[in-house]
Amino acid sequence: MSQRSLLAKDWVFEVDATPSAAATWTRVRGLTTFEPEIKSKTEDDSDFDGDGWASEATTQRAWTLKIKGNRKRENQPGPFIPDAGQELLRKAGLIVGMEANLHVRWYRKDGAPDAYEGWGTVDYKGGGGKTTDLEPFDAEVIGQGKPVEITNPTA
Repeated sequence: MSQRSLLAKDWVFEVDATPSAAATWTRVRGLTTFEPEIKSKTEDDSDFDGDGWASEATTQRAWTLKIKGNRKRENQPGPFIPDAGQELLRKAGLIVGMEANLHVRWYRKDGAPDAYEGWGTVDYKGGGGKTTDLEPFDAEVIGQGKPVEITNPTA
């Protein structure tokens, strides 16, 4: 049987719009890049019994979600109505303290088991660009504690 590569575009990222109550998951639309990253810190675990070979022990891990996309709005004339998920990220990225923390989840929509949920603080880097560019958004969710593996909502 042959194998196929997974597509990067099959990630979904959602923000909890009501973190003080039962979760109301709001999808962040317009994503063009989604990069979950786990960084590890290690300490030298070497000893005389290693016959000259080094050994490292993982002592801590940290997660971040790097997110980029095109800012979106409702496709209608009249007042500006932003994408609700993007707006939650943008607003959290403008404040400090507890309100900068968001409850988030991310998962693959292709049936793969990858699905996680956690809390993080938001570093939002807004838009700008040239006259011919689409308005971008760029955010990083910096994890607070261990992400929880969840059942994939698309399963």
